[in-house]
Amino acid sequence: MINKIWVSMFLIGILFAAWNGTMDKVNAAIFSGAKEGVAICLGLISVLAFWLGLMKIAEVSGLLNSFAKWLRPIATRIFPEVPPDHPAMGYILSNVTANMFGLGNAATPMGIKAMEQLKQLNGNRDSASRSMVTLLALNTACITFIPTTVISIRMSYGSVTPTDIVGPTIMASACACIGAIIIDRLFYARQVRRQKRV
Repeated sequence: MINKIWVSMFLIGILFAAWNGTMDKVNAAIFSGAKEGVAICLGLISVLAFWLGLMKIAEVSGLLNSFAKWLRPIATRIFPEVPPDHPAMGYILSNVTANMFGLGNAATPMGIKAMEQLKQLNGNRDSASRSMVTLLALNTACITFIPTTVISIRMSYGSVTPTDIVGPTIMASACACIGAIIIDRLFYARQVRRQKRV
């Protein structure tokens, strides 16, 4: 569905530019955008490599494991259907920890593994379980302490203080995380009420 939306937006834009006679501006925007995209990617590689290296050091030193142990009591309350010693809980904690440090690329494989384990707990059914929905909400709106991608983009554009975004990011992501959990719980409670009526 999303592919159809993107293709239709692209075609509408091209047709509109051809109708108005502004195809030269479209061509210029395409090439300048591609050039800028490559420059941003090259700038991001160095910063992401640095932060991923720090994460690897934190993992080897046991810092991430201790952080995950600190989060485990909270995670067992958020995911009551998942047994505390199940592999899914470990993947969930790794995913949340990586997201907290702004490493979405590192969090994605852990999130996929967590979903696979949660699907097994759900009896391999096609419908999403409560824990799967909660993980998706938490993965989308997880609290972030170090927004590495945003910092690297600000650095690539020559920001004098690229880390000024840290404070507002923590506050905004904390509000988003709390909101996601509240909405998840409200929808789950509504679903339970509907099932009781039936």
